[in-house]
Amino acid sequence: MPSSTTRILRRLLGAGVALAVAVGLAGSAPASAAGDRHSDGTQPLPGYTISNPPLAPLVVGGASTTVRQGVHRHAAYIVEVPANWNGDLVMWAHGYRGQTTVLSPEAPAFDLRQRLLEQGYAWAASSYTRNGFDIRSGVLSTKDLADHFARLVDRPHRTYLAGVSMGGYIIGRSLEQYPGYYDGGLPMCGVLGDHELLDFFLDYNLAAQALAGVRAYPTPPDYLTNAVPRIQVALGLTGISPTNPAIVNDRGRQLRDITVNRSGGPRPGADASFAIWKDFLFGISVTNGGDSPAERPGQLATNLFTRYSPNSPVDVNATVQRVAPENLWQRLSPTLTEVPRIAGRPTAPVVSLHNLGDLFVPFSMEQAYARDVAKHGRSRLVVQRAIRAAQHCEFTPTEAGTAWDDLVSWVRQGKRPAGDTVTDPAVVAAPDYGCRFTDRAAYAAGVGTRRLYGAC
Repeated sequence: MPSSTTRILRRLLGAGVALAVAVGLAGSAPASAAGDRHSDGTQPLPGYTISNPPLAPLVVGGASTTVRQGVHRHAAYIVEVPANWNGDLVMWAHGYRGQTTVLSPEAPAFDLRQRLLEQGYAWAASSYTRNGFDIRSGVLSTKDLADHFARLVDRPHRTYLAGVSMGGYIIGRSLEQYPGYYDGGLPMCGVLGDHELLDFFLDYNLAAQALAGVRAYPTPPDYLTNAVPRIQVALGLTGISPTNPAIVNDRGRQLRDITVNRSGGPRPGADASFAIWKDFLFGISVTNGGDSPAERPGQLATNLFTRYSPNSPVDVNATVQRVAPENLWQRLSPTLTEVPRIAGRPTAPVVSLHNLGDLFVPFSMEQAYARDVAKHGRSRLVVQRAIRAAQHCEFTPTEAGTAWDDLVSWVRQGKRPAGDTVTDPAVVAAPDYGCRFTDRAAYAAGVGTRRLYGAC
């Protein structure tokens, strides 16, 4: 007789086939909120306010840039154009802002604002119409602003995308949502594995609960003050630190090793990274949002297909609580939803950067994207680079600027730049993995978490 998990999987797969047929009949064009589009759009949506203080122009080549700021289709924006504009535009996609109600655009990070302007590029950034984990809003607002730029300034020759974290998710989906519109993408620390990020957060908490013998899912209101402390004590996680990451508890080591495998596999700095992120990964499972996927994205997560490794000393695969996605339609839909899929069909060159030790958006996001892209025969369009650092979006101006320059050369001259192999476990586990594109000056200066890794 089939197991209960098998029966659940069959029902899910059947529902997925039915959903795919329904979506195919209905078409895949994203729905727009008619009220949003039919108003003049000069005010934020109800419940939001805007913070967009004046941005001082920069002097580039002896001349001041031109800065324009305003509100377009309910999103605040900044546009900056150098006097010697080369005719190309860079759209900057910001990261996750939480569930705050203040909308604010930002300038490109890692000194890219200065670099872009000195090279003759204009840039533009949207606040998006909503905060939260709402990718749909970011995709639409970024495209709306790119169209608006053509009316404010002129139609650009080429339009690039660059951004961080959730902005990388927006880039990955935008390249598929609008084929041929964008000419290149630079996602950094991006959520390129879409729903697999949510699965990773779920896996961490359910595996920890199974190993500690503390069942607490769905997470109760006192999860962080009651269940989590008991889990941490049972697994011996309370005394470790990035500089002293050794765990003496067998079950604690099993959780660490499961987390390493689920986040990209054995790789340099993995133990120190676990020590940095172990507490945060409990907190990320608790939200105070509403019922939409953008407010409570965990409803899309599942571990029905997860095989945990290592599976001893505790048989986690037999004892872990199995969770199906609450919102199956959102999980399977190919349409532009609040938390959509990235199929792996980029339509322009992509250069991505990712920190090896990041567990907020783990390195496995790059591996998921590489697999999806290869499945669709588009690996030639993607170059990925590993950076030896453990925080989220921990890049230097040299690392980001080099990636940008290489992307531009690729788009304009057709020369595909070098990258790192991300899907070969032996390559990723090598002691010098990530050295090729990591800024060695940052290591020498002891910047951030660089010294948690060996010198290259």
